[in-house]
Amino acid sequence: MSMETAKPSALRYLAIALGLAVLQTAVLGWMIESRAGILRSGEEILLKTAPVDPRDLLRGDYVILAYDISTVPVALITGDRPAAPGWQVMQVRLKPGVDGFWTVAEASFSALAREAGSVVLETQRFYYYGSADLAADAGASLRVDYGIERFYVPEGEGREIETGRNAGAVTVVVRVGKSGRGQIRELRMDGAALYQEPLY
Repeated sequence: MSMETAKPSALRYLAIALGLAVLQTAVLGWMIESRAGILRSGEEILLKTAPVDPRDLLRGDYVILAYDISTVPVALITGDRPAAPGWQVMQVRLKPGVDGFWTVAEASFSALAREAGSVVLETQRFYYYGSADLAADAGASLRVDYGIERFYVPEGEGREIETGRNAGAVTVVVRVGKSGRGQIRELRMDGAALYQEPLY
């Protein structure tokens, strides 16, 4: 192979590598700014945490969080229901209660219109089993996640938070963006700020 042939080939590989590096940097920057944008300008809500099964406590350096809003009563689901089992997302309207904690006011498998005095939080994908999930029982409910069920803490500091969480002493401040995505802004113990997420 001549030097003339090798040189353009090396330049082509260098250009591809440079292009991939720029693309990776752009994607990473977009992800960071997307999260920071929600923390900076999203609507703030206060959530009450719920106890977690003691067999599913601290995993590594994060605490598992569950919320009262993670249980969506079937009676509050409006609009059309999926005709067949499959992966679904829901939109859940939250409104503040008299105690300051936000609770489920409405849920739908379709888009919910924005209303003053409420926020719409979108669930993560979950498997919907069909009519069995929407039984007519008065107490029937769906269990959903919102992507805010983990909070990373310094190593060794999770046990105290777990104890407080299961005793009902832990609350979480969440910012909700226009897309319906939530980000944890602050973790509180007995009303006092324990950890706060930086923008970057």
